[in-house]
Amino acid sequence: MAARLEFDRISKRFGSKLALDSLCLRVEPGEILGFLGPNGAGKTTAIHLALGFLKASAGSGTLLGSPLGTASARARLGYLPDAPAFFASSTAFQVELAARLNGMRSSEIKGRVRQLLSRLGVESVKDARKLSRGMQQRLGLARALVNEPELLILDEPTSALDPSAVSQVRELLLAARNAGHSIFFSSHQLSEVEQVCDRIAFLNHGRLVKLGSLSELLHDQALAEVVVRGVTAGQLDGLFAEVLPGGQLRILIPQARQREVIERIWMAGGELISTAPRRRTLEQLFAEWSREL
Repeated sequence: MAARLEFDRISKRFGSKLALDSLCLRVEPGEILGFLGPNGAGKTTAIHLALGFLKASAGSGTLLGSPLGTASARARLGYLPDAPAFFASSTAFQVELAARLNGMRSSEIKGRVRQLLSRLGVESVKDARKLSRGMQQRLGLARALVNEPELLILDEPTSALDPSAVSQVRELLLAARNAGHSIFFSSHQLSEVEQVCDRIAFLNHGRLVKLGSLSELLHDQALAEVVVRGVTAGQLDGLFAEVLPGGQLRILIPQARQREVIERIWMAGGELISTAPRRRTLEQLFAEWSREL
């Protein structure tokens, strides 16, 4: 099946600065892909290339089956910038205008707009510019979602939102994914990324450093975490053992030594409670990957 968004060896230069270096990445139908990286990594550049705001210096790509920058494809996507801007008109009109620009039938627009504004808790005001930053973020989301897009491109979608609104956004994204839509979003809210993303792409200095499913990336296949009881740390000389509540020990060992260490524990009269690949947090991985290159 064709990708909803694809970058094929895309590079972008601004003068002598290489902002994006041969990016290869696909957003598949019905998935949420988190696009991560430190500030200045090239994430916004990639998003602007996808939307046709910029032209690539090299490489190519497609958006909903059309070359990047094709105007007709934009009616089938929703976009939320990191700082949405509004003009002097009502909240409802802002969303209605987005719906009309995306080709929605007039008979469907008002009902869809009311539904979204109500669900996102957006206040009805005559001038959207007077909304708080958090309410503007909700309005921007309503504008991005109004046409039930095949692909959502979101830049920091939970920025400035309170916890209840973050939960609402999470539900909306998961519902869109379950309906077969695709979501490509950049965020520094790593806890939210862990809760909603199917895959993660990590960019640093314009290069794709890591790409994979959450389970693949969060579990370190090179190291095993073994939990035991019935032995003391002194009986496991040479192994780092962390004491857990109830007298259990947690030992971190190379996967290749698992059998050797488990037999050693049994010989010492210990009992194996569990063994699994070491699980790291996304925050730990973010710090590690940010140092690469």
